[in-house]
Amino acid sequence: MKKIFLHYNNSNGKYISLFLLFLVLCSCSKDYLNTNPTDKVATSDAFSTTTNAWAAVNGIHRYMYSQFYSNQDQGGQSANMIYMDMMGEDLVMTAAANGWFNDSYKWLSHRVATDRVPKFNYLFYYTVIANANMIIANIDKAAGPEADRRAIKGEALAYRGWAYFQMIQLFGVRYDGTGANNGAGLPIVLAPSALATARATIADVYGRINQDLDAAMDLLQNFKRPNASHLNINVAQGIKARVALTQEKWDSAAYYAKLARTGFSLMGNAQYTAGFNDYTNPEWIWGIHQQADQTSYFYSFFAYMSANYASTNIKTNPKAIFSKLYALISATDVRKQLWDSTGKDPNVPIPSGGTRKPYMNRKFLVADPGSSIGDMPMMRSAEMYLIEAEGNARSGKASEAAQALYTLVHQRDPQYTLSTSTGSALVNEIMIQRRIELWGEGFRFYDLKRTNSPLDRSGGNHDNALAGGVINVPAGDIRWQFLIPQDEINNSNGVIAQNPLN
Repeated sequence: MKKIFLHYNNSNGKYISLFLLFLVLCSCSKDYLNTNPTDKVATSDAFSTTTNAWAAVNGIHRYMYSQFYSNQDQGGQSANMIYMDMMGEDLVMTAAANGWFNDSYKWLSHRVATDRVPKFNYLFYYTVIANANMIIANIDKAAGPEADRRAIKGEALAYRGWAYFQMIQLFGVRYDGTGANNGAGLPIVLAPSALATARATIADVYGRINQDLDAAMDLLQNFKRPNASHLNINVAQGIKARVALTQEKWDSAAYYAKLARTGFSLMGNAQYTAGFNDYTNPEWIWGIHQQADQTSYFYSFFAYMSANYASTNIKTNPKAIFSKLYALISATDVRKQLWDSTGKDPNVPIPSGGTRKPYMNRKFLVADPGSSIGDMPMMRSAEMYLIEAEGNARSGKASEAAQALYTLVHQRDPQYTLSTSTGSALVNEIMIQRRIELWGEGFRFYDLKRTNSPLDRSGGNHDNALAGGVINVPAGDIRWQFLIPQDEINNSNGVIAQNPLN
């Protein structure tokens, strides 16, 4: 059985798909939609029926938390999530520990074309795209119910649109809502195999993303998914809202965010402090579910971000919140309980032999300190309220923005009152709430870049030495753009051009 990867053949610059050998489902066919995510199946059978095609979809689900090229710090999507917050100001490293993520914290890795970080963020998402392409190309011929064909294709299109969106924000310059966006974006690959293709413009990549999401929303209209690891219409709408927010299409962002959260409540306080590790939480629109028999050991999200998993990294380097952000959280807000400002609270769990540090987090917990298993939040209704609020605020609809914000924040803090702010003051209030609410969930670098904001780690608990002296990065600095992996440049015989080096 082979893993699923997309790469270039050095001799002729052609994409080679080593793919789609997912694990054959072991359960009865009637249970196919509820099987554990898997990642391999016999190639000849992959698309003969919709039953088997569901295995390909489940393969992508499984890949989302699989170890990438045996790298300990790259456990699927969790690696991107951690990189994005390591490069922001709101997550604080408390020690160098055993070295993982240190260079990203110092803003070094993503600017080295031969480094593992740009390689991961390029190949991981293109692997998702490659597998989605295989599904899209073959599913129409699969024997089985038309409803299944539509749902399978819809999920694949949503995955492809999401993957391109994740990547373009890294490897392209920021999208300018008033500009032409004709800078170099990404190669647009829409077939299982294709000749090496030059990078399309940023505008064209976003056009492709929106086409995929529009098609996915149409196909997923009547899909009743078995669990939150599947991408249904709400997930597609939520991704659409994220894309619109990044493109500064404020009304569209608010519209799709409101659609995406429909049917999803906000969690109660007891659930909020339970560890963010269960995708059955009523607030989770999309979650990466990890099966108990598919342990991810030290490459799990929880091996680095939880408070209590018994890894060397967590024992010596518990992740903390930026003290300046913590100070902005009301004392009556349940979210204040997710961090210990003193570093001495015995009620904050730590692994045996672990150390306590000021402002350490307890947001993410594992049920068993000896196991790194836990579900990862990919999209929550709270985020959609925040997008709705931001979109409305930036388009001048202050009352609608304040109401959406109130619904969320009052749920967290019963003393919060409806905001009377307008304009930039209201936007700033929303962005502060976004930083608090989504801490550690992989949004901060993306948010800073899309809003053309500088990185500012000054005046708080960041250690200058641990940060490699990177306390401030101006908006628009060249370092906001990831380099294309050098292997991609070389193996495409120069068809794919590198980003500016200085």
